[in-house]
Amino acid sequence: MKRCAFYLGLAVLLSVAASASAVGLIIVEDPSWLPGPVAPHPEPPVWPPRHYPPPRIHLFAPLEIRSVKVNTRITDQVAVTSVDEEFYNPNQARLEGSFIFPVPKGAHLDKFSMEIDGKQVEAELLGADKARHIYEDIVRKIKDPALLEYAERDLFKVRIFPIEPHSNKRIKLAYTQLLKADSGLVGYQLPLSMGKFSCQPIKNVSVKVELDSKRPLKSIYSPSHAVEVRREGPNHATAGFEATDAQSDSDFSLYFAPEKDEIGLNLLTYKTAGEDGYFLLLASPGVDVKKKQVILKDVVFVLDTSGSMAGKKLEQAKKALQFCVENLNEGDRFEILRFSTEVEPLFDRLVEANSQNRARSEEFVKGLKPIGATAIDDALRKALGLQPAKGFSEDSRVATARPFIIIFLTDGRPTVGITDEEQIVTNVKKQNDGHTRIFCFGIGTDVNTHLLDKITEESRAFSQYVLPEEDLEVKVSSFFSKIKEPVLTNPTLKLTGDIRVSKLYPSPLPDLFKGEQLVLIGRYSGHGDSAVLVEGAVNGATRKFTYESKFPEDNSDNDFIPRLWATRRVGYLLDEIRLHGENSELREEVTELARKYGIVTPYTAYLIVEDETRRDVPVPLRSMRSLERDQAARNEAANVWQQFKDERGGDTGVADAQSSLALKSANAPVLGTAGAGAAFVRRYGLASGPTPMPMSSAPENTQTRVARYSQQAQFVAGKTFFQNDKQWIDSAIQKSSNAKHVRLQFGSDDYFAFLVRHPQAAPWLALGQNIQVLLGVTVYEIYE
Repeated sequence: MKRCAFYLGLAVLLSVAASASAVGLIIVEDPSWLPGPVAPHPEPPVWPPRHYPPPRIHLFAPLEIRSVKVNTRITDQVAVTSVDEEFYNPNQARLEGSFIFPVPKGAHLDKFSMEIDGKQVEAELLGADKARHIYEDIVRKIKDPALLEYAERDLFKVRIFPIEPHSNKRIKLAYTQLLKADSGLVGYQLPLSMGKFSCQPIKNVSVKVELDSKRPLKSIYSPSHAVEVRREGPNHATAGFEATDAQSDSDFSLYFAPEKDEIGLNLLTYKTAGEDGYFLLLASPGVDVKKKQVILKDVVFVLDTSGSMAGKKLEQAKKALQFCVENLNEGDRFEILRFSTEVEPLFDRLVEANSQNRARSEEFVKGLKPIGATAIDDALRKALGLQPAKGFSEDSRVATARPFIIIFLTDGRPTVGITDEEQIVTNVKKQNDGHTRIFCFGIGTDVNTHLLDKITEESRAFSQYVLPEEDLEVKVSSFFSKIKEPVLTNPTLKLTGDIRVSKLYPSPLPDLFKGEQLVLIGRYSGHGDSAVLVEGAVNGATRKFTYESKFPEDNSDNDFIPRLWATRRVGYLLDEIRLHGENSELREEVTELARKYGIVTPYTAYLIVEDETRRDVPVPLRSMRSLERDQAARNEAANVWQQFKDERGGDTGVADAQSSLALKSANAPVLGTAGAGAAFVRRYGLASGPTPMPMSSAPENTQTRVARYSQQAQFVAGKTFFQNDKQWIDSAIQKSSNAKHVRLQFGSDDYFAFLVRHPQAAPWLALGQNIQVLLGVTVYEIYE
């Protein structure tokens, strides 16, 4: 359920690098308005439907945030942030309150201004000691610990009066801040987790970050949100996103790297002493790639024209093909194959992408008609047969010829010729020397996802699935725009010194393209200085790019990296189970990673429940109690898991393939789990979005309940907590049966003294009033 408090989050803060964020709040000061205690709450992603509890009776309704607009301009490392936020008072009464703004930790604010309803106001700056007492007093009064994560911060405070009934209150903030650089990356964090302070979704949230750099911008990466990045020349870019009816329960992070090298390489690490570490490598050529550095390529377009493609599908496919041919680079070569019962080439060879051949291809594509069966094996054999012979460099096995790419579009399963899935994949493997990329587009849901995914797995590519309501032309055109200009092909990674890397994702490394970037994540052992060497082919010659780096023995920064690594690994393990069969080792590792890192989706929730039942975990410590007790939903979850392993096509098979891909390709953990959940919602046609429903409404179906149960987990500051009745339980406690137990009453002097001794526990305590958390060898139980 959602917290329904009387204070509102104001989304505005620019924090340096990976430091914690702060939030501005409006505090209603008359204690007679205070609501009672609230129950623990999860902060779910937006994809599943859910119930809200019956509304509690208050003397007033909480303020609403109507909109949040953030505009940030970063010039080199100086950031100027402007926030425009609108609140609404839905009450009959005039309210009075205070606005408090916790200062970002480590921030150096050169300028700070505030405007309320068009009038400039002065805010009082309080030091960390005074600020901590204010935070603690608020927590005691409202019985809600959410503000604890801002202890140890300075804050700005200003009185707000009046807050008129049924009226808007507009607040603007602006400040200038110097950002820090870490390993060549400049980063900032914009907290957007104000959703936990509001009873209503925010109608509109928009974030726009403009980047200007004296040096060319290479990597631009967000580990938190699916940002759109528009590059406006080598030194300028804009990143941002918009959302409506937003829950806004996760902060926004962005990293960017100004580099002098042709390919920018940047490293981030995380490591606990005595354990293997985690690393994230960003590699990007940016957009300042000289024409001679863009690699010429060969492309074969293979289009299914069987009878089932009739209508909108074929028309969209034709437009997509015409777009791709028109956007081939000068010097590229191409061929078009159409197939149904038989395969028909346009040129029967690779030809130059000149005006004459483009015109011929346009006429050929216009004349395509949907008729016949689906000869997938013959089409792939013909396409692979067009591949020119490749050479290799003398000092390595890096292919030096131009890249050969096949773009394969089909809406069906093989029906003529060789139809056996494994035989088709074997034939592809025999013909491919390991350097051809076969990108598959499954159109509709009557496709064999196992076949297409195995083909792309063998060729270091990936599959995409175009649902009936989606536009094929848009998906293919967008994809081709990204791979239009190869810069480094067949890349490999090497490290010097004492560093050994393992479990890399993606693996093997994909090709690099102009304007795109590689986000590589993996584990490492050893520590110390190391050179990161990326080697690949550029227009027939081997090129090496070196980045001098340091892999620390202990580093608690960048704590998002372990969970991102686990998200991708779970995706790859699930795909291994889906495509090649289940075994106990794969299943157990998926279960352990899902529980430890909070990678809980309808596809992994069942595994957690079954594992804890098998191990006879004490009931109070079990992770998914609600799902476990709901036998009908538990049976449905078992059915979902079985279908995940068995179904090759249809709505179910396509949804399962999309679920694995969302996890495997995630650049942020929340995007992976949300993508997997969204696939589940589409699979069953469930209503999406946070639609409140009264408890007296008709009972939910079992699929909806499975989706809702999988929300009852929170990943906070390196730990996963599961909601077990009224308590949040640290998942690590299951493996610490001999730990000492200490009880602390919420809001007591001992409670706040504990926070002073263990400031790292603040984000965990902020979850609620009833928590069990493992710290060292002690379990601390917070109770009301």
